[in-house]
Amino acid sequence: MNDQPFRLSAARKLRSPLRPRRNRPAPKPVLIVLHQEHSTSGRVGRLLAARGHALDIRKPRFGDPLPVTMRDHAGAVIFGGPMSANDPDDFVKAEIDWIGTCLKEEAPFLGICLGAQMLTRHLGGTVYTHPQGRAEIGYYDLALTEAGHSHASEAGFAWPSTVYQWHREGFDCPNGAECLATGGDFPVQAIRSGPKAYGIQFHPEVTPAMMCRWSVRAHERTLMPGAQLRHQHLEGWYRYDPAVRAWLDGFLDHWLHAPVDGETSLA
Repeated sequence: MNDQPFRLSAARKLRSPLRPRRNRPAPKPVLIVLHQEHSTSGRVGRLLAARGHALDIRKPRFGDPLPVTMRDHAGAVIFGGPMSANDPDDFVKAEIDWIGTCLKEEAPFLGICLGAQMLTRHLGGTVYTHPQGRAEIGYYDLALTEAGHSHASEAGFAWPSTVYQWHREGFDCPNGAECLATGGDFPVQAIRSGPKAYGIQFHPEVTPAMMCRWSVRAHERTLMPGAQLRHQHLEGWYRYDPAVRAWLDGFLDHWLHAPVDGETSLA
């Protein structure tokens, strides 16, 4: 006679009941602001999703509204695009004004390239083209300021020394913000305003597929003064991207930090 069912049943009766787990709410979605019809959030979006966050993708350029409060979102990322933060388009002005919602509520905000330039404009700073018409297209060195070193030490991650760029406009460090990193032709590369708002000139979201698409569709940009040719981009990916990926992982953890019980949440 096979007594296996009896033994399984007995084992179930003898097993101590599981301690009830405290139910934790699902992570709030992260607002993703894109500027072209086929734009994606790239690696930033994938890493946010891996952390359990849904992506609330909105494209104000095509009529999508922005939320009146960040109460229902864990953070917001405004990505880049071919337009300028100085353009007179209604959606550009609306996004620049809307950044104030994040700053007022101290919600996590990250501006990437155009998004960083919009943050600068919101804070009263200047966005400008290089006086000699130079561009940063490809991989370029990044140097931390004293404030950047202090921030990295407190946050527990290391900034990459070389990053992927795709821009022909830069920005200054506006009043009320601090410069965390500098570069060459466009000296201000990363800023922070308040506890949770960041603007970075470089593109940690880029994947090899995105890099290929950009350098083919906008090949003329790779021929601008100061830019790097397309094959240099791919070579740079293998050399420099591991450090960028490690930084992005650490940065997102810091940026979206959910305080434990007893701490005060900024998000």
